[in-house]
Amino acid sequence: MTVLLHCLLFLVVSPAPIQQPAQTPAQAQIVHAGQACVVKEDNISERVYTIREGDTLMLQCLVTGHPRPQVRWTKTAGSASDKFQETSVFNETLRIERIARTQGGRYYCKAENGVGVPAIKSIRVDVQYLDEPVLTVHQTVSDVRGNFYQEKTVFLRCTVNSNPPARFIWKRGSDTLSHSQDNGVDIYEPLYTQGETKVLKLKNLRPQDYASYTCQVSVRNVCGIPDKAITFRLTNTTAPPALKLSVNETLVVNPGENVTVQCLLTGGDPLPQLQWSHGPGPLPLGALAQSGTLSIPSVQARDSGYYNCTATNNVGNPAKKTVNLLVRSMKNATFQITPDVIKESENIQLGQDLKLSCHVDAVPQEKVTYQWFKNGKPARMSKRLLVTRNDPELPAVTSSLELIDLHFSDYGTYLCVASFPGAPVPDLSVEVNISSETVPPTISVPKGRAVVTVREGSPAELQCEVRGKPRPPVLWSRVDKEAAMLPSGLPLEETPDGKLRLEHVSRDMSGTYRCQTARYNGFNVRPREAQVQLNVQFPPEVEPSSQDVRQALGRPVLLRCSLLRGSPQRIAAAVWRFKGQLLPPPPAVPAAEAPDHSELRLDAVTRDSSGSYECSISNDVGSATCLFQVSAKAYSPEFYFDTPNPTRSHKLSKNYSYVLQWTQREPDAVDPLLNYRLSVRQLNQHSAMVKAIPVRRVEKGQLLEYVLTDLRVPHSYEVRLTPYTTFGAGDMASRIIHYTEHNTCHFEDEKICGYTQDLTDNFDWTRQNALTQNPKRSPNTGPPTDISGTPEGYYMFIETSRPRELGDRARLVSPLYNASAKFYCVSFFYHMYGKHIGSLNLLVRSRNKGALDTHAWSLSGNKGNVWQQAHVPINPSGPFQIIFEGVRGSGYLGDIAIDDVTLKKGECPRKQMDPNKGAGWGGREEPNLWGAA
Repeated sequence: MTVLLHCLLFLVVSPAPIQQPAQTPAQAQIVHAGQACVVKEDNISERVYTIREGDTLMLQCLVTGHPRPQVRWTKTAGSASDKFQETSVFNETLRIERIARTQGGRYYCKAENGVGVPAIKSIRVDVQYLDEPVLTVHQTVSDVRGNFYQEKTVFLRCTVNSNPPARFIWKRGSDTLSHSQDNGVDIYEPLYTQGETKVLKLKNLRPQDYASYTCQVSVRNVCGIPDKAITFRLTNTTAPPALKLSVNETLVVNPGENVTVQCLLTGGDPLPQLQWSHGPGPLPLGALAQSGTLSIPSVQARDSGYYNCTATNNVGNPAKKTVNLLVRSMKNATFQITPDVIKESENIQLGQDLKLSCHVDAVPQEKVTYQWFKNGKPARMSKRLLVTRNDPELPAVTSSLELIDLHFSDYGTYLCVASFPGAPVPDLSVEVNISSETVPPTISVPKGRAVVTVREGSPAELQCEVRGKPRPPVLWSRVDKEAAMLPSGLPLEETPDGKLRLEHVSRDMSGTYRCQTARYNGFNVRPREAQVQLNVQFPPEVEPSSQDVRQALGRPVLLRCSLLRGSPQRIAAAVWRFKGQLLPPPPAVPAAEAPDHSELRLDAVTRDSSGSYECSISNDVGSATCLFQVSAKAYSPEFYFDTPNPTRSHKLSKNYSYVLQWTQREPDAVDPLLNYRLSVRQLNQHSAMVKAIPVRRVEKGQLLEYVLTDLRVPHSYEVRLTPYTTFGAGDMASRIIHYTEHNTCHFEDEKICGYTQDLTDNFDWTRQNALTQNPKRSPNTGPPTDISGTPEGYYMFIETSRPRELGDRARLVSPLYNASAKFYCVSFFYHMYGKHIGSLNLLVRSRNKGALDTHAWSLSGNKGNVWQQAHVPINPSGPFQIIFEGVRGSGYLGDIAIDDVTLKKGECPRKQMDPNKGAGWGGREEPNLWGAA
């Protein structure tokens, strides 16, 4: 329900262009609001944000510019992190809960709005941490003076990972040890170590050296990280671990047996810890490792591998014993027929040599035995029949039966049997038939199957036919170099019947496939091969998928729907619809031209012709649609978010006003704007005030302004703004405006938040940043940048060089504020660096009965080259202004600067400091950089 509220007033300011440019390039500034330990500048003026591991990182990118810039966060590498963070964060605030050390590095905020070049700012995040230290002990014994006695030296090595580098403290009992404290103690840092390491060397061990030693590591309480420590008790029995196994290093077992291996400690003080591991992969399912004993019930072939028992007690090196567990198994029996190699024959011919080979994959491979049979009887060795093993041209442990000078009587069926003698492992056998019909293979593609065309998502079958006896398996691969892998993920795939079956084919499976004969289970000759082409058809892809077309009434419009890709890559049909109703087909194009698009021309945009147009393009496989929304309605306005101090409170009132500014997006694309419909609704209320705002000709980039008055404190409002043309209502834009208790002036705008120079003082304050500084300015005074540390950030300062004299005053006067509270707090940052610094005063000018200036705060003298913060409580009795007064000291090295002035209702923070001792922010506390909503 819309209700007209007369109590809400609008002050309409002329829509003539405002002086500042309406379309302005993006600017950005990074501020922090998380749990930072410190934000500092290092020696190359780099902003460094230090945070403790596990805390919350929160960075905000404050942006200005119109249209409102879009913000994108990215990250480059820090130590031990990825080179680039793939996922970007599109938000003005970057928040990382429980930050890890690998997330340290440089973070970039990129703000862009299509005007000028994007603004890019960065800050380096340094994650601080301190791990638990690790203490290891190493001992050496050396002969002295011709073996008359031996010296024993002990090295206690303490290592820790930390950032920043840790400081080490060694203690014997409760006494702190130092380098070269006596002849028996030496503390040093070894070379080429990972992490931070300190070694305590006890030379020529003495009775008093047998004690408890503590390594304490510290990062000096940075980020509140406490010190950590580890203690080791050194005795005359301290020794590294030693162990032995209850079995041989190679253990061969049968499948199904229960395996038990004991790892027995034979030395070590303190008592070592035992741990079993398996490589590759974890321990088998059901395996139990307890007290040094490893048990594997009903062992299987897949459980074969190396099992490692490791004993550690942080003395010397860990002790390690390895068992190679071999579970007997056999699989993959294959054979090969090799014609006479010397005569380079590929066929079996009488009078030539012939070799039959047999191989199985076994564990352990060398224990396999082979036996040959001919026509069911054991093959007998002779001068023409030889059985060999480990042919260098074949895989290891392969049995070959060689027939010298092949006779007709050698034709028959040969059987090769592989076995593990005495083991309960089934034999494997392979049969080879040798006859005049045994011929090498040929391979071909069946007629009509050289090109296979299927639709995306369907199954496909590629087929190659093999002839010959025996017929070997067929190996499939891809010919395309850029797609070397088969859909299965393998470079080569075996098919016993010559058919490669593909499920749910996709367009990237298109290409040429090679089929070739294998050199096993058949003739060991040059592979025969053929090729099959797979074409995967898929529906068209078109552009634009969706397009908003705006045009003034009466003007023509051309709509084009283009085919980007598809298989087949041609338009079979193009159908146009308007609001779902079929339109007459556009003029036909000659088939020889093979168009890649379809066009529809509208002679004039009218109210009746405005609406949704669809173009459906098909290619015999499927179709895709271009959607066009044609209208003459105006684009939405674009709100201006960089209005200086848009919120204004009223004297002794519970109301406030808000300066609303915007530009019109592409006003020349449609008919001229007639007016705006403005709707203002208090949040959580249903009623709204609606008003028509007439306008004259609106130009692109023109900044329009309206002042909303009598808004109720502290409520927020939703503002909706809709442009109107002769066509009717255009696109609506909405935003939320908030009442803010205080405003912060960063002096980034030339209007300097309404501050003015006092006409009765001796000289003026100056607005500048690091980029506008005079290169001949006085050194050793004044700030290098504003409080944000960026060269673009502005601040106000007084220049005390000649012709200024001792006691000259410069006054900067704020706008007039209405006192609507009993107490206020003025917070600001100041920079007072130089040996001739005079004074900085804060005055309050009361406007109750004339102008009366009262001193509220004062600070004098050199306070160092650092920004510091002051909080000053005031209690004005009526309308008031605040005045910053800079007083020139005894010389030219006396520049004083201020930045980020905040006035808010209520009391100041309770923690107050003597201003002459500094205001408590020297680059470590969080400055208040948040601006008004």
